[in-house]
Amino acid sequence: MADLILYNAKVLTLDEQRPRAGLIAVKDGKIIWVGDNDDRKELKAGKRIDCQGKTLIPGFNDAHCHILAFASSLLSVDCSPFSLSPPSAVSSIADIKARIRKRAQQLPQGSWIRATGYNEFYLAEKRHPNRDDLDEAAPHHPVKLVHRSGHACVLNSLALSLVGISKESPEPPGGVIERDLDSGEPNGILYEMNSYIDGLVPPLSDDEFEKVVRLANKECLSQGITSLQDATAHNGLGEWRTLQGLRERGSLVPRLSVMMGIQSLGELQDNGFSPHYGDDRVRLGALKIVLSEARGSLHPSQEELEERALQAHRAGYQLALHAVEEGTVAAAARALEHALDQIPRRDHRHRIEHCSVCPPPLLKRLKDVQAIVVTNPAFIYYSGERYLATVAQGQRKWLYRIGSFLKNGLMPAAGSDSPVVPVAPLVGIYAAVTRRTEGGEALLPQERVSPVAALKMYTQDAAYASFDEGVKGSITVGKLADFALLSADPTQVPPEEIRGVRVEMTIVDGRISWQA
Repeated sequence: MADLILYNAKVLTLDEQRPRAGLIAVKDGKIIWVGDNDDRKELKAGKRIDCQGKTLIPGFNDAHCHILAFASSLLSVDCSPFSLSPPSAVSSIADIKARIRKRAQQLPQGSWIRATGYNEFYLAEKRHPNRDDLDEAAPHHPVKLVHRSGHACVLNSLALSLVGISKESPEPPGGVIERDLDSGEPNGILYEMNSYIDGLVPPLSDDEFEKVVRLANKECLSQGITSLQDATAHNGLGEWRTLQGLRERGSLVPRLSVMMGIQSLGELQDNGFSPHYGDDRVRLGALKIVLSEARGSLHPSQEELEERALQAHRAGYQLALHAVEEGTVAAAARALEHALDQIPRRDHRHRIEHCSVCPPPLLKRLKDVQAIVVTNPAFIYYSGERYLATVAQGQRKWLYRIGSFLKNGLMPAAGSDSPVVPVAPLVGIYAAVTRRTEGGEALLPQERVSPVAALKMYTQDAAYASFDEGVKGSITVGKLADFALLSADPTQVPPEEIRGVRVEMTIVDGRISWQA
């Protein structure tokens, strides 16, 4: 007796033992039967769903996102160049000022205005907004405008004053306060300081927070996402408890793997946490270290990085090393080499997050240490024109080498890095398969992968990246009943049509969580 039977489906199981099926039966949130449509005559069920020949796949697993930041962005002023919903995308600093000015008219003076998603490359002025621009838009409201990367932000004069940044402020470790060349005054543009600024800005009210989380939850489910891997570097026990509470209340339905910042290791150990602590609803993921190159120097230093990485490795944790540029990827590789030289460990699954620029020697080093690369195919689509215009040819030829990651056994998994780009796995699959930008230009077409390989990056390989391949990532008896029903088979339609495939239904734990 099943709780649910899905039949008359085109099932892509991603299980090598049985790649295709027509019927799935579910009981107590797990798959108990994978078979053919004729099997429904022998099975009883409390609920049956006729899939009408549509394609059923394992639920999408976003292997790298920032769910609370994404939720907060939904209440912020949208200044992105690729808005998915009205109002239309911004194309100039004038557009940004107009949107912030409109929000200021709706709020009492002194209230903080949050804005997100700007990208200077897609602005007509080809520059960052600065404090003067934001002052013109909202002189009586503190304003924080976050860059689409999440690694820079702009504050107006009132906001700079409230967070205590002035001409006399020193450069913070790993951060940069951009200044006027003549006066030395901060011009409002800050790099690698978002976490610091967030700690000084009043948080959303409880009602606002609950509202935006539910909006984020709906958006994820509408994209067929049933699992999220939160990769926020400043996560600690407070964020863990917040996410656990949201999941328990049903405000956030997708399953969660929660990374913690490396600074939380002692706190985790003191509170009885261990690697992979939790259950199939909320699990402790990797310990994250962010590597950056501010003003030409590595932060943290190579010595400090290796010390931190070894500390986490010795404690049995998986590492997630945020490394974008060639220099930071090289530093991450060296840290993993050092840790494994000191304490050899099989199946560690240490991760390189992004790995944007990876020339052949680095590719070999990552293969030698058996690193997993968690990359972002949708960046090719949403930011490809910027890469083609601004990344030097010597670096561009090693950019997001998804095909090479796959050929060299790095088990690439895929994530959105939301709110950097929208949570849209099918756009990411399209980008991995076609290597085309939003404007239709090709970016390293030799790095294309097959539709099946791209689909696995968002399902099976994403599950492997978080040690969850035993319970999710394929439609197999005994695994969790998390599915997405699609309007068409993304592995069979012409590649240009993949991004037009729609999610019709999302099922989590054997229950319909979203339906078109």
